[in-house]
Amino acid sequence: MSLRSSSLRRALGPFVAALALSATLASSSAAAAEACGSIITAPLAAPVSADDPCPSTDPVVCRIRVLPMDEKVEAQRIRIQYHDLLEDMHRTAADMREAGATDEEVARELVDMRNQAKAITRAGMTPEEVRILEERNIAKYGNPLGPTADQLYAKYGTWQQVIDASMRTSYAVDRELSLEYKPCPV
Repeated sequence: MSLRSSSLRRALGPFVAALALSATLASSSAAAAEACGSIITAPLAAPVSADDPCPSTDPVVCRIRVLPMDEKVEAQRIRIQYHDLLEDMHRTAADMREAGATDEEVARELVDMRNQAKAITRAGMTPEEVRILEERNIAKYGNPLGPTADQLYAKYGTWQQVIDASMRTSYAVDRELSLEYKPCPV
């Protein structure tokens, strides 16, 4: 190998490495931008004292804040399962629309699916956690699993808005569990 070729290789080496690194970063940034479903946004926050004032009006968020770390990890796992069930709802809505279902038919199916998803995810919770969720829903909707399709229709006024509401997730609960939910394309 000539001295000139060796010098050229040494000079181009860092340049080639930088190109490879920038391509890797670009593809990982694109993958992150395309991420959907349940996305972990940060490490879980350390538990706070039960005496610490809770900045949220949501009792679920206040309960999560004081959970021991192993229970927070489990709560996050359960929330991710819940988000997976929301993904099933998005696919069901698309399939029903393709089959010609009305907004009302889609809304009623999705509200039922959401309530089933709540029941499924609560099966992995402690009785105390389930009690807190059910008390909140009974006080708010008169139903331990949450609102019915008819209650949501009375609240929102259109079946499309019921569909939208049935596929939402609590931003406050997700944030407390270091999660973000982004629906995947169907």
